Amino acid sequence: MSNIVQNSIERRPFASLGHADHGWLNARHHFSFADYHDPARMGWGAIRVWNDDEIAAQSGFPPHPHRDMEIITYVRTGAITHQDSLGNKGRTEAGDVQVMSAGTGIRHAEYNLEDETTTLFQIWVIPSATGGSPSWGAKPFPKGDRSGKLVILASGHDEDKEALRIRADARLLGGTIKAGESVTYDSAQGRHIYLVPATGRIEIDGQLFEARDGAAIIGGKPFTITALEDAEIVLVDSE
Repeated sequence: MSNIVQNSIERRPFASLGHADHGWLNARHHFSFADYHDPARMGWGAIRVWNDDEIAAQSGFPPHPHRDMEIITYVRTGAITHQDSLGNKGRTEAGDVQVMSAGTGIRHAEYNLEDETTTLFQIWVIPSATGGSPSWGAKPFPKGDRSGKLVILASGHDEDKEALRIRADARLLGGTIKAGESVTYDSAQGRHIYLVPATGRIEIDGQLFEARDGAAIIGGKPFTITALEDAEIVLVDSE
C-alpha cells in the first residue's frame, strides 16, 4: 500500500465485487472470501471481510465455528436471529447491530426467521490480540439518532462508552443523510476507512458512488460525504 497517496479515495463498483448465489444466500464480497479470490482485495487495514448478504426468508447459516476474529453484523432490512455455543440468543432488526468476539473459539448460527428477505453487511475485523474469552452482544440504534450525522455503533476504543465493544483498533459508524445534505468525517493520518452507502447515491469529495459501491480511503484529512439521494452510510475506520 506504500504507493497509495494519503487520503486517496478508490471507488469499488458494486458490479466489480465477488459474487456467490447459493439460492438461499445471494452474497457480494468486497474482499476475498470463500471461493472469491482477488490478491488486490485481501482486506483494508484491519478489515478482512465485508459481505453484502441477502438471506432468503426462513433460511440462514447453520452452526459453524470461528476464532480470533471480530464479527460485526449491520442489519439493513428484515432481521437476523443469532444463537451460539455460549447460550446467547437474540434477534437483531434493521438498523441495529450485533457483534461477536470469536476469541479462543465459538460456534454460532445466524437465521432469517422472518417471512421476508433479510439484507445485511457482515464485517470481519482482525483483533488487536489473539485469544481471549468469546463473547456476543447486540444493541438497537434508533435511526433518528443518526440523522444528518455519523454515529459510532461499535468500537474498540474505551472512550466510546455508548458503542458495542469490539477488540480491535477500529470503529463502525452509521448515519442517514437526506438528499442535498453533507457530513464531514475527519480521518486521521494513515487510517484505513472503508465506506459503503447501503442506500442512495452519494459523492465523497465530489467523486460519485452508487448505492452499495465500496469506497477504500486512506485517511489524512477530512473528507465530505454529500447525499444526492436520501442515503444510509456505513463506515469502518481501522488501523
